[in-house]
Amino acid sequence: MTTPAHRTGLLGELVCSNSLKSLEASNAHGLLKAELGALGSLVVSVAGNCAVPAGKALAVDRLLFARTITESITGHPNIRVVPEERAGIPEAPAVVASGPLTSDGLSDALAGLFGAAHLFFYDAIAPIVSAGSLDSSGLFPASRYSGEEGDYLNAPLDREQYYSFIDSLLSARRHQPHGFEEGRYFEGCLPAEVLAERGRDTLRFGLMKPVGLVDPLTGKRPYAVAQLRREDRAGSMYNLVGFQTQLAQPEQQRVFRTLPGLGRAEFLRYGSMHRNTFINAPRLLSENLEARTRPGLFIAGQLCGVEGYAESAAAGLVAGLNCLRVISGRPPAVPPEETMVGALCRYVGRGPLSGSYQPMNANFGLLPPLGTRIGDKRLKGEALAARSLESLKEWMSGLS
Repeated sequence: MTTPAHRTGLLGELVCSNSLKSLEASNAHGLLKAELGALGSLVVSVAGNCAVPAGKALAVDRLLFARTITESITGHPNIRVVPEERAGIPEAPAVVASGPLTSDGLSDALAGLFGAAHLFFYDAIAPIVSAGSLDSSGLFPASRYSGEEGDYLNAPLDREQYYSFIDSLLSARRHQPHGFEEGRYFEGCLPAEVLAERGRDTLRFGLMKPVGLVDPLTGKRPYAVAQLRREDRAGSMYNLVGFQTQLAQPEQQRVFRTLPGLGRAEFLRYGSMHRNTFINAPRLLSENLEARTRPGLFIAGQLCGVEGYAESAAAGLVAGLNCLRVISGRPPAVPPEETMVGALCRYVGRGPLSGSYQPMNANFGLLPPLGTRIGDKRLKGEALAARSLESLKEWMSGLS
């Protein structure tokens, strides 16, 4: 079955960005993918085979990725795919892992199992436009930071253009999803118009910052820049990076077509809001992702309170591993706290117990500090990554 955010019936469909974020070893997201690769993650393996140019990030051809994931799972001799909604909680041992827009039936069942601690937040997705509809004279290829390859299209704005765009963004009519009266956004994925409300310069110091960019027509750094990233290998579709939005569809056309090079942009997918469901995991789950009140039942993916594609894959891998261990009569296992996978699991099981619990991305702040102080940010990241991968290697060799 599909949802308002999905467009296909394929497994592994990416409904938000097509980027799995950084590949750099000195970056927390790069470390997480390195760990998942060492653990044999299908998601990371397929993503690497479906990659599109994105500088130092791992971005994928969205449709090819979903098709390959689907073929890998449906073609596995030990997996039987049942294409129907599961509205109830299965008997343990089992893993429950629903993605964005968990169905009402399963949400009700989770609420019945976990009570009032069952929470939700709304997430947003960015528009996708046709490459053939873009005006290349208003764009230039480059990546945001110095030293990166030019895998993005950049729409440069001067001061007047930037503030005119902000005025259009703030005055545009918004679509208000049913049940969205509380306005409970996830801070890590705010709509562009909500960011703009926090200050007229918020975007040019955030998603529109021009750091490391020089407009070849002027030889100068733009006042602000909008970036577009490939959605597919053919380069026929581009994503407006960071411009997740809840603007009404006609308003998206009006506002985003004011950007240089996008005057006649054809919208292949409009930005939208959708519900992401998750539970108050620190009250309900152990760090091995097992329900405290239902032994043998594991909760994974976004549902357990991690945020991001790779983070959700990591939770799924740990939950699946531990479900198998329970079935075979072995105790659950969690990677060491020095690893990003292990640190995320510990955040889920030991995070804040108050109602302020929010899903978490991979970040170095989750890891224990190094024994020695390293002032250089990159060198510190590399040292944390080296320690993590060595710790993971030792843990894997000791698994029974």
